[in-house]
Amino acid sequence: MRDKTQANSAGPGDGLIRAGAIVFFIGALAALITVIPLFIGTKPFPTYMYGLSMLMGVGFLVAGAGVLRSVAAGRRQAREAAASR
Repeated sequence: MRDKTQANSAGPGDGLIRAGAIVFFIGALAALITVIPLFIGTKPFPTYMYGLSMLMGVGFLVAGAGVLRSVAAGRRQAREAAASR
């Protein structure tokens, strides 16, 4: 089965992993922006910026769901390959 799969084809869960990584990095950027005023001594950002920082956790969970989906698909393919022998 591996010889029939192209190297650039998207497997199950790849989209979730990419989306999770993007959401995670948006949250990381928001967290970085949120703590900058603490170091330079200016007025803190509004509360919604702290909420945007929570996107790091959401992105991590989405990417984790993509990894689990990919693992489940791989196990399913292995089981099918073993059954066909």
